[in-house]
Amino acid sequence: MLLLKGIENYFEFDKLHTNFKREFVAGVTTFVSMAYILFVNPSVLGASGMDKGAVFTATAVSAAFACLVMGLYAKYPFASAPSLGVNAFFTYSVCIGMRIPWQTALAGVFVASIIFLLVTVLKLRETIINSIPEDLKYAISAGIGLFIAFVGLQDGKIIIADKSTLVGLGSIHGVVWVTLFGLLATILLLILNVPGAIFIGMVLGAIFGIVMGYIPMPHHFISAIPSLKPTFGVALHHLGNINTVQMWIVVFTFLLVTFFDTTGTLIGLAQQGGFMKDNKLPRAGRALMADSTGMMVGSVLGTSPVGAYIESSAGIAVGGRSGLTVVITGILFVLGMFFSPLLGVVTSQVTAPALIIVGVLMAQNMAKIHWNKLEIAIPAFLILVGMPLTYSISDGLALGFIAYPLTMLAAKRGKEVPALMYILGIVFVIFIWILNR
Repeated sequence: MLLLKGIENYFEFDKLHTNFKREFVAGVTTFVSMAYILFVNPSVLGASGMDKGAVFTATAVSAAFACLVMGLYAKYPFASAPSLGVNAFFTYSVCIGMRIPWQTALAGVFVASIIFLLVTVLKLRETIINSIPEDLKYAISAGIGLFIAFVGLQDGKIIIADKSTLVGLGSIHGVVWVTLFGLLATILLLILNVPGAIFIGMVLGAIFGIVMGYIPMPHHFISAIPSLKPTFGVALHHLGNINTVQMWIVVFTFLLVTFFDTTGTLIGLAQQGGFMKDNKLPRAGRALMADSTGMMVGSVLGTSPVGAYIESSAGIAVGGRSGLTVVITGILFVLGMFFSPLLGVVTSQVTAPALIIVGVLMAQNMAKIHWNKLEIAIPAFLILVGMPLTYSISDGLALGFIAYPLTMLAAKRGKEVPALMYILGIVFVIFIWILNR
């Protein structure tokens, strides 16, 4: 009873008009809503050559760490874990597209996390982010969503390669039914506002695959925690490989993409929970520190950048208002490490619906772009279509960031462009030149 009273006082339940039961339910809801990352992240990063078991454990531990720091230090109900979108950039753009070994890419994430941490400590992060036009921020988020959805459609075999048209519709047979069933189930659950719809959709898809014989039934569901040995500390041993302009561009892109992803999410969650005061977030530095340290710890453990999750909105929606919400979520991530055998059940066809749906949710930001102003619409559109069509988040960023200063100058609005945007435009010109030498 004394412990419960101490928890209530520490998290200021009376001030926030909440209670332990409500916070516990919110924490469980948040975990169920984002638990899919335990299985999606190993699937995505596994394509780069990383050990899926180690990535599974790294995902759980880094998520738990970031959630506990956010809950205990910043006292906000904003859960964090390895970010979808950035993990796709890690695998498909850096490792596969640029043919950079995953070990070196992890080192790039670590270096980006150190810069991220320094920028946060020096309070420069807000200044840098504020220099990026709001419309382009929405375009970046939506563009990443389109890219994730495209990857999901490919993983699910709904879209396949075509010699005549580059891509085409796949044949509806075999394992494709697992994707279609999971996608339909997830869509219906989301429309019915069922908490954890994405996670439940994955479970239903896996069960359907097992029943239909497309996925082998696991011999057991609980086991020892997979070893971190294949990935732990690898980033530190390959720091010497960050010695080319190309790798520094990769580091910069990790930094930039994580900026947009985490900051936009934090602002959205803060507005939903009513935490904003005079258009500012109290204890913003602590919230940003939780993300920054989570990214650094995650890179050492062996995963792509960690960031705030929009799925935290599910917990906030059921009443989560204090840091206890994500403390509960973090504890559940620790317990989740004992369920690694499910990795064999959660195939790419099972996770594909999650990628597609997350893409839909992120693409909603397109509605916030000022399409009636061509000087804004053109660079935003280039970002949107550039990411999926070039199969590269960084290339999509480059197209939009190069075009923006030019279109604004043509519209005689050059003075409205922050100096940093001109610098970023030049940086991305160099970036494209290096990639195409």
